[in-house]
Amino acid sequence: MDTQDEPIQEGSNDASLSDKIAGIAEQIRSDSGHGDADAVRPMARQRLEESHLPTDDATVDAVVEAATRPPT
Repeated sequence: MDTQDEPIQEGSNDASLSDKIAGIAEQIRSDSGHGDADAVRPMARQRLEESHLPTDDATVDAVVEAATRPPT
């Protein structure tokens, strides 16, 4: 069985790191309903790992902050 390990749409890997982080934060915000930071943190780290992005504390903190910030 074949697996999809990369995005299908051409150019999807061209986004900047900040754009990728914003996209992950938006996904988490949608999935969690603005959960509290402690609940969102493991989800943020997992999504970053799955996307092959940095999982250092500063990057995880940036995703958590963006995901728990009320929409403007």
